[in-house]
Amino acid sequence: MKPLHRHLVNTSRKVLCTAALAASLTTAAVVSTPSTADAGESEPTPDSPQAAARGDARLDLPGEVADPQVPAGGAAPEGANGIPATALDAYQRAGLSVAAALPNCKLPWELLAGIGRVESVHASGYGLRADGSTEKPIRGPRLDGNGYAEIRDTDRGEWDADSVYDRAIGPMQFIPSTWQTWGADGNGDGKRDPNNLYDAALGAGLYLCAGDRDLTNAAKLDDAILSYNRSREYVNTVLGYMRQYQAGGGAGVENPPAGNYPTAPPGTLPTPPRRTAPPVVITPQAPVKPASPVKPTTPPVTPPEKPVPPAAPHLADLTLLGGAGLKAETGAAFAEVPKVKVVLSDGKPAVGQDVVFTVESDTTGGTAFPKAPGASLVAKTDASGIATAPGLKAGAKPGTFTLRASAYDKTGRLSVGFTGTVTAKPVVDLLARPEGSKPLSAAAGKSFKGVELRATAQGKPLAVSGVVAELVEKKDGVWVPVDPATAKGPYFEGAKEGEKATRLELPATGADGKIVLPELFTAADLAPGTYRLRLTTPDKVTLVLDFEVTAAEATTPSKDPAKDPAKDPAKTP
Repeated sequence: MKPLHRHLVNTSRKVLCTAALAASLTTAAVVSTPSTADAGESEPTPDSPQAAARGDARLDLPGEVADPQVPAGGAAPEGANGIPATALDAYQRAGLSVAAALPNCKLPWELLAGIGRVESVHASGYGLRADGSTEKPIRGPRLDGNGYAEIRDTDRGEWDADSVYDRAIGPMQFIPSTWQTWGADGNGDGKRDPNNLYDAALGAGLYLCAGDRDLTNAAKLDDAILSYNRSREYVNTVLGYMRQYQAGGGAGVENPPAGNYPTAPPGTLPTPPRRTAPPVVITPQAPVKPASPVKPTTPPVTPPEKPVPPAAPHLADLTLLGGAGLKAETGAAFAEVPKVKVVLSDGKPAVGQDVVFTVESDTTGGTAFPKAPGASLVAKTDASGIATAPGLKAGAKPGTFTLRASAYDKTGRLSVGFTGTVTAKPVVDLLARPEGSKPLSAAAGKSFKGVELRATAQGKPLAVSGVVAELVEKKDGVWVPVDPATAKGPYFEGAKEGEKATRLELPATGADGKIVLPELFTAADLAPGTYRLRLTTPDKVTLVLDFEVTAAEATTPSKDPAKDPAKDPAKTP
């Protein structure tokens, strides 16, 4: 099995062949301190076994799987730079999680993708499942000092199936002892499994951000990657893929299937040989000369043990408040505001803790937080440890979704989910005047006031908005709007003083569905007859009302007092 640094030389060359990345992959572009490496791995720090020369799990795969080739000419086929959909989701979730737990680190998810690409080609060839697990275990070469570092067993074979020496494990290739410290639960199932890409990606993110690193600093970024694998070629290759994905080369593609490739590491935990006690041998001894009496000495003073400071409290519980179900009609805001409570291991509320609310498994066509800056809403807990997520709006289609609430710290992730349901919004199926309403009739010159209607759905009142009222006439058997320039019939008062309108959009109704038409005027010289007003809802439910206009009322001439005999002074007795 060839050493890791030789394997990486080929990978580095493939990344470097991309013209857009040629300048960005040089050491000078990404490192502010000189490298201590010569032609590969340098000596790892004693407290960082993860940085040891540990080989490459991809060596167990055929070359075309371990290192997909870019065709000559530099044009990659569609999906050649794609990341399996599950891996992409795992990297992005881990980036979001670390941002919530360690906001000063500024970890790009593309860095995790670069490491996952170099370590296992995003678990390609091992049968990556939708839940982040793999059909086949991913284990690196045995770290027995034969071509790689020598690391004696630290996990009793629990993760790497080797009870003598360690092996790097999982899609992100953790040394077991490193996983014991930095293992995380990235999918909220209560387990910390280095063989699950969700867990491994979150653990890698927390590990890279150790020591309050700010990864926007080139030197800190360099240190972080070297702590993962102390190889200059490794650093340059990971950075190359990271920048390639940042440039848009990391679209999600279908999870690749597992291949029938032989694996060098053992697949089962070997059984340790049974040990038997050696026989007891009694050897005769020479007589012992009595010792001279010893003067008593003052016993040494044992300094008191320093008290061990209590461990800092960590996140212990995340609980839904209120009902677990959220319901709303299509396009409407949810009446219930999702709330969760976060509690620490000492029983106290977690104050000021970031909680990430994310919509998952959405079939509603876009249930989301419209005012949130990204795809998720981040809320802080109050003095009682309660975080709220206001502003959730239902998607445009009936369906279901899960609202995932997650809280993170350096120990991992707590997660709970609300079940969401979006139902079809009832639509008005009938516009009608109240029963017993009198026919609409008025003399020319008079107006129609207070005309009421009701909007109902399946016989029940329903609020409605966007109803349009317009004067219509029938042409060729079809109702068409009247021409406002030539129409002589009734009219509404327009927006401007003296303006006559033949079409208006009516105000939204209340829950009772009650519509009151604006005053409809008629001219004094309007010809008697029947005029029609059509009302149309946004769902194309219509109602045509008849307005009967009668002849103008006859006016009675006023009397002239001068000609009124009763008012004639000459005839007054």
